[in-house]
Amino acid sequence: MYHLTKGVYLELTRKEEYSCLILGLDNAGKTTLLEKLKSIYNEGRRLSPEKIVPTVGQNVGHITINNMNLKIWDVGGQENLRTLWKAYYAECHAIVFVVDSTDRARIEECRDTLRTIVTHQDTEGIPVLMLANKQDRDDSLEVEDIKEIFNKIAEHLGARDSRVLPISALKGTGVKEAADWLTIRLARNKQYRPPDKR
Repeated sequence: MYHLTKGVYLELTRKEEYSCLILGLDNAGKTTLLEKLKSIYNEGRRLSPEKIVPTVGQNVGHITINNMNLKIWDVGGQENLRTLWKAYYAECHAIVFVVDSTDRARIEECRDTLRTIVTHQDTEGIPVLMLANKQDRDDSLEVEDIKEIFNKIAEHLGARDSRVLPISALKGTGVKEAADWLTIRLARNKQYRPPDKR
């Protein structure tokens, strides 16, 4: 009887887990974002910003936001690692694309990289949240300027949920708003995803 009761209890209190990818060029602030999310939503020791090093491969974080379990994959953004990203697409439920708002020299490369992601067949219908990071810096592009540059790929986004939000992963500005947007879209889109994407 104990096992039956325990099984029923676990089933009733079970939270679904969603996989989210954090992608973007190297030095965009992906790992800083993951660490900030963990520090806001989880307890425990977190890396200080000066101890964060470029990701070679991946970092994985587990957080609970709005009663939803998220498995967040921070995948390295160096050019030689970007070809590995597509191995994660089939299992992800959302993509967070981080843009370094201060890296004007690579903004076109960033746009082309996002276009490659959203045109891949395995990302069709997946919500895309683009974060204009480093908005706390004086030399950052305005969000409107970034939207203008990335509007050229809007036709590839189709009817999927997508949004551009300003953040400072380092200071935490806009991170909660981004997490809220993400969890709302994950809950809404779970019913529209094919069974192998749930």
